[in-house]
Amino acid sequence: MHLDLIAVFRSRTLSALACLVLAFAGPAPAVADDEASSWLERLGPALNMTSYRGVFVYARGDSVHSMQIAHRYNDGVVEERLVLQDGGSGEIVRKGMNVVCVLPERGRVKLDQVIPSGPFAEAFTSQLMPVNRWYRAEMKGEDRVAGYDVVSVALSARDPYRYSHRLWLEKSTGLLVKSHVRNADGEVLEHFQFTSLHIGEDIPDSEFEIRTEGREISTTLDEPVHQESVVQRMNGWQLGWRPDGFVPAAAPRSGKGQAVAFSDGLAAFSVFVEPAGPVNMPTGASLIGATTVYMHQVKEGDNAFLVTVVGELPPQTARQVAESVRIEDALALGTGES
Repeated sequence: MHLDLIAVFRSRTLSALACLVLAFAGPAPAVADDEASSWLERLGPALNMTSYRGVFVYARGDSVHSMQIAHRYNDGVVEERLVLQDGGSGEIVRKGMNVVCVLPERGRVKLDQVIPSGPFAEAFTSQLMPVNRWYRAEMKGEDRVAGYDVVSVALSARDPYRYSHRLWLEKSTGLLVKSHVRNADGEVLEHFQFTSLHIGEDIPDSEFEIRTEGREISTTLDEPVHQESVVQRMNGWQLGWRPDGFVPAAAPRSGKGQAVAFSDGLAAFSVFVEPAGPVNMPTGASLIGATTVYMHQVKEGDNAFLVTVVGELPPQTARQVAESVRIEDALALGTGES
């Protein structure tokens, strides 16, 4: 797993929230705020089908990055280009299901071993998950962001196993222009906001061409898969516990079924299981903004395995997930293979 460049490019707030349109499409319980649900229904189409360009700031803990984005919906195909504005060069260009990532010199990335988010969010958009069972939606008033009138919607976690979110949506389109991820104490752990934005402009083809010099990695995003086929990728291990509402959403191609991603329709985390190497890795939790990385070693007979949970979870939740992993078949996980 390589989190250095992905931490910048993942920018979950731009795309991973698109699945909310599906989650709120059905009848809402009486406790839900009808106006808030109506705004959230506009979010998914706005993220995909609105043409816009601008610059946004993405802050995680002490790390702050600025990125330029151009996005359009062209003949039914989503096209997007993200360019890092500080901390080195690098960009991602997406055209439909095809993604090309140009790496900065010091960057490392494996596109098939990341939580599907940012331009990789396609894997989650078909998951019909009842988000309103896990979050309470309510309106929080009006504001202005990057020169546009917006409304603010709060999504408050209904249990201690996930974070709460605050979204600011542009009034005429429903486009997400700002967001916060907050812990149970109300502290903002991650912050996304457009600093300049132009909505509805015609964007030329040239805006979606790669311009950065560097090593290129290309991939084709997987089509969404059924939960049953994702669970089959848990080859050799089982997850004994996960928070209610988090269902298998993707199986990144990682050896013999060593990684599975889960989502509740808003947040996501991945579980990686692999044979422990000759060098002992430090175990425990590290927190970068709202992203927790929890590493836990499991022994099965004479074999040791490293379990890593990565995602937008409170540390105590990530720990419970990691410590619930049980090894069932060491050979299926590649023990003893070269």
